[in-house]
Amino acid sequence: MLRRRGTDIIRVYQQTGSGNEDDNSLSKNLSSSQMRRAFLASTLLAGVQLTASNAYAPPGFVRIPTQFIAAIGDPDANAGIGAENWGLWEKDPGPRGVWLDDYSSLKKNDGKAPAGWQFDENDWWLEEHGLIMESPQFPLSPGKYLVTGGRLVTTVLNISEVGGKPESLKWSLEDKSAKLYDVTHSPCRSARYTPNSGGGGPETAIKRNFPVSPGAVMPEVNGCDKVDYAVLFVIGKEK
Repeated sequence: MLRRRGTDIIRVYQQTGSGNEDDNSLSKNLSSSQMRRAFLASTLLAGVQLTASNAYAPPGFVRIPTQFIAAIGDPDANAGIGAENWGLWEKDPGPRGVWLDDYSSLKKNDGKAPAGWQFDENDWWLEEHGLIMESPQFPLSPGKYLVTGGRLVTTVLNISEVGGKPESLKWSLEDKSAKLYDVTHSPCRSARYTPNSGGGGPETAIKRNFPVSPGAVMPEVNGCDKVDYAVLFVIGKEK
């Protein structure tokens, strides 16, 4: 997920095809190659953003290799409930993902990805470039996390129980002027898909809907229900 968009070259090429079968085949192959190059380039760009964010760590915190929180909440809120539905990727799931184009190979391998994670056809994830990702770990453990969206705001995220009930969690940002949006990395998009009565899956995803623009919702997938998640960078934890 450590990446930013690199979509313009892809869109320009797709709009200039002549329409015959050979050109369409060439366009598909080049677009796939260009998307992968854009993925790698945007990873480096986002890494530069995080370098500046990583310079800050308040007393009592230690910096860690970047982790990623999948969050649901009001982007304009400073606090809220429902954090039991938040998850954590301890490793960047993007480079460990599988392209939609390669789903048939994943299926032939009984859902075992090259990076070692197991695909679940009843509960699966996509990111903004069209990569199938491993699921984050649920729920996010109570505690304090140093979070940022890779822009101007870096603050502490508190996750705690509601009324002493471990199954109910609330969240809040220590910087009272900060909103959830401020610590969301908008170029990173992610969504959780579950098949409905239509029986959809990665094979019913429309590949031309990717990559997704920063801040936009993730595409619908035919035959699946979808939940969009914001992505927060975790750059430190409480000692």
